[in-house]
Amino acid sequence: MDLRIFTEPQQGATYDTLLTVAKATEELGFDAFFRSDHYLRMGSVDGLPGPTDAWITLAGLARETKRIRLGTLMTAGTFRLPGVLAIQVAQVDQMSGGRVELGLGAGWFEEEHKAYGIPFPKEKFARLEEQLEIVTGLWSTDLGKTYDFHGTYYDLTDSPALPKPAQEKIPVLVGGHGATRTPRLAAKYADEFNIPFASVEDSERQFGRVRAAAQEAGRSGDDLVYSNALVVCVGRDDQEVARRADAIGREPGELRLNGLAGTPAEVVDKIGRYAEIGASRIYLQILDLDDLDHLELISSQVQSQLS
Repeated sequence: MDLRIFTEPQQGATYDTLLTVAKATEELGFDAFFRSDHYLRMGSVDGLPGPTDAWITLAGLARETKRIRLGTLMTAGTFRLPGVLAIQVAQVDQMSGGRVELGLGAGWFEEEHKAYGIPFPKEKFARLEEQLEIVTGLWSTDLGKTYDFHGTYYDLTDSPALPKPAQEKIPVLVGGHGATRTPRLAAKYADEFNIPFASVEDSERQFGRVRAAAQEAGRSGDDLVYSNALVVCVGRDDQEVARRADAIGREPGELRLNGLAGTPAEVVDKIGRYAEIGASRIYLQILDLDDLDHLELISSQVQSQLS
């Protein structure tokens, strides 16, 4: 089971804070550092000092880290034109020496679009499919050849399809809870399917849909990595769990039900239940980015039991 650190910087974080967490991620032996792609805080937090851009952040971290994978859960398709996104991600992949992964989603948070003057189109999912086709098509076009795409929403003619990533193939993540279109997109374009904040039972159903869609598309269901994103709150005892839950404005009981919360033994046991239904990777949503002792505890007493 791979454990990856997943951050939500729109809730309030500077680049320096994210750099500190990313370096701790690397030093403590976690597999990857991922971040959300949002421009507006959610809930009652103040969000200060304000948002950071996902791919600018990852470009900086690409030069400041050496081992960990770097990526997004999920880049909002509404934020970037697909040709520009392909260039950005390929460049950051080069900057990292081939450690980048792209999670790409349709975009959903209308308020942040209004706040920063970003168009919020009605047909987001159909646009996402064209974006996935374009981004992966640009990267896979042979050197010296050009790429064309003529769709409903995007039109590319005689693109040189440059630059190329450092990796032969950048892993693409597709995720979500949709019962029909989401599995179909994952089957066609994804290397990894991620379901966020879902129970073991709901995850098992969705993984089954993706496997079935992959088979219908002529792929083996085992071609994809299956992963979960879950909030994490670990403590050596109930008092420490309660303190960490209070720091992020949540209740210990609710976190135990909906996330990975409790003592290391409790969390290891619950991760094992996700492993039993096919998950091989967990994105640990860390909401208190100043609590580096939390990361150390997870590394030494949870991750060590899963290696």
